[in-house]
Amino acid sequence: MTREFNRRKFLIYGSASLTSSIFLKACANNTPVATETAPPAASPVAAATGDTIKVGILHSLSGTMAISEKSVVDAEKLAIKEINASGGVLGKQIEAITEDGASNWDTFREKATKLIDQDKVAVVFGCWTSASRKNVKPVFESKNHMLWYPVQYEGQECSKNIFYTGAAPNQQIEPSVDWLLKNKGKEFFLVGSDYVFPRTANTIIKAQLEALGGKTVGEDYLPLGNTEVTPIITKIKQNLPNGGVIYNTLNGDSNVAFFKQLKGAGLTPDKYPSMSVSIAEEEVKAIGVEYLKGHYAAWNYFQTVDTPANKKFVAAFKKEYGENRVTNDPMEAAYVAVYLWKQAVEKAATTDLEKVRAAAYGQTLDAPEGKVTMDANHHISKIVRIGEVRQDGLFDIVYATPAPVEPVPWNQFVKETKGFACDWNDPNKGGKYKKA
Repeated sequence: MTREFNRRKFLIYGSASLTSSIFLKACANNTPVATETAPPAASPVAAATGDTIKVGILHSLSGTMAISEKSVVDAEKLAIKEINASGGVLGKQIEAITEDGASNWDTFREKATKLIDQDKVAVVFGCWTSASRKNVKPVFESKNHMLWYPVQYEGQECSKNIFYTGAAPNQQIEPSVDWLLKNKGKEFFLVGSDYVFPRTANTIIKAQLEALGGKTVGEDYLPLGNTEVTPIITKIKQNLPNGGVIYNTLNGDSNVAFFKQLKGAGLTPDKYPSMSVSIAEEEVKAIGVEYLKGHYAAWNYFQTVDTPANKKFVAAFKKEYGENRVTNDPMEAAYVAVYLWKQAVEKAATTDLEKVRAAAYGQTLDAPEGKVTMDANHHISKIVRIGEVRQDGLFDIVYATPAPVEPVPWNQFVKETKGFACDWNDPNKGGKYKKA
């Protein structure tokens, strides 16, 4: 797959704020397995100057992805504002330098280089798509710098220079398949957009179903931005004549067309329940509750999570940005990233990159989603949740793991990566090693 995916503008139905719908994790490498190489030794970073500590925020503020990433920037800036109001970090205020990746993966690379070399930031919070992350990854590794990445992704990666605060597949995809097998049926039709995240997700799902006694009865993909979903609806009816599970990794306006035609064809959630991993609170508003009510989504965070920390987070976000705004999983993961980095810097008592990395391991936070802990594989433990769309467009949480699930970057259902793990706390193991 080429690095530049189809950028036709997504049609937005019913709302101008389809904030987190475009999980366009297109990637230059279509292979689900990557080989990691250790970066060079750390070099000093002149990040803390005067009364401020500079940090970079690198997301799309224009172009196709702006509709999703602007809200993530809002969450990161809210965390920075709160931290500064409480005294900052190491007695210094955080100075955020915001750059626009402009939905262009080459621009992301250029802006990452600028933030590191010219602005000399202590850290970068950024990216959404796997395309943008994959394109800046060599920059952070060659310069031995630090990126905090806030979006659930396809896994099969473990970089010393990236901290991942979104879900690994074993914290979203795999548990949702388990739940569906136990509660909704054993026959699955897989539908997704045609790029690395859906294809990698479905590789995992097919292997998981085979191992657990389920069955993949069909699999189909749409090019990014394509809304010609009628052939897929026809295939679902043919392959699941008596009903069954639809596992959905479609993205963008494809979801709008898909769910409207799904209902129009009489494939209602009582017989054809769907599980989505790219539909959150704002997508429901944009597509229409009448098309999604009764369907499911798998995340680690919903706005309806009933914890004191989440009530505080939602109230603070609405106070800052408006009562009509909603929160979602990537926004919360971005907010969490800023706080975990702050704690690591305070433990290290410096912004020195190598010391901050070491200090990050084991950091815990009473996050809006629940307690999270940073693992030495640079991913965080997370409670897994499944939500059912309700009449008001929010989610009833119908399932949650009793405790946070530890992250597994290298997938254990895919034969090429089964048995592999990541441990950056041990230089003899690093980003990919074979467990005994």
